[in-house]
Amino acid sequence: MNKLKFWYNNSRPYSIPITLLCWLVIFVYGIKSGGNIIYGIIAYIGIFFVHLATNLSDDYFDYKRLVNNPEFLNSTKEIKCKYLKSGQATIDELKNVILIMLTIAGICAWILFFTTGIYVAFFALIGLFIALSYSFMSSKGLGDLSVITAYGPLMYCGVFYVMCGGFNIEVLILSIACAIMVDTILYAHMLMDFDEDEISHKITICTLLGKNNALKLLLGLYGTVYAILVFLVFYTKNVFYILPVITIILVLDLYKLLKKYNEDKTNLPEIKFWYKPLDNWNEKSKTQNAPFFLRFMYTRNIVTWFMLLISLGIILK
Repeated sequence: MNKLKFWYNNSRPYSIPITLLCWLVIFVYGIKSGGNIIYGIIAYIGIFFVHLATNLSDDYFDYKRLVNNPEFLNSTKEIKCKYLKSGQATIDELKNVILIMLTIAGICAWILFFTTGIYVAFFALIGLFIALSYSFMSSKGLGDLSVITAYGPLMYCGVFYVMCGGFNIEVLILSIACAIMVDTILYAHMLMDFDEDEISHKITICTLLGKNNALKLLLGLYGTVYAILVFLVFYTKNVFYILPVITIILVLDLYKLLKKYNEDKTNLPEIKFWYKPLDNWNEKSKTQNAPFFLRFMYTRNIVTWFMLLISLGIILK
């Protein structure tokens, strides 16, 4: 049990709730469309283990590539590959855990392949490719593309297919809005990692644009999401798709916080109730990374509210 807990903690479980909430949106949509609940749950189990495997494979490939570059390792966030750098685990142990997780996900894919149809193989192969190539893609400035693909069309069309046995244009449009929203978490993380990425010569959208333009693009991402929701209202005649637009109030507040972080990485504002929940904040608030964690978790919480509200909008349809 200690081993399981160790590897689970190292696979960045704080990101799991977002995967669950993103899946919840299409799961609710599938149920409303008369879909098979069991197949939807099996799909989530597979998605869950692919997600953890992707996080660990990112560590695996980053560590192998950067183990001989002390300058880079010292400049990264203290949580990155910490268990490898400290000797708590070896690179071979990490590889074995990744293979076990992908095997479990593969079993789920086989079950769905034989019970729902051959297109499951297509979704599974793309998911495997993203899991193993994410580290490389992100180092080339394509991490956002991987996230939007995985959390958007891949997850939504895949889950809807196994639940309902077909495809749907509304699902595709909905998937793009939700995927971009999830990508704002990665994007905010990259924005705050700007200096470290420049030192390590890592190519990201943010380093290509520069700090100020990268911050403006974040507003562009949120704006695109809200524009898609307005389109969905007219396309589907479901006025409840407009509910998540209320999160724009939080987005504007987040923008101000990120702007201050760009100017001063030590800036730690007074904690407002709408920032919460802030995981283990009593412990994190005492570290030098507290300003980073505050903004990162706030970004995640905005996405959480968005997913819950859009799920409610689907239920009320």
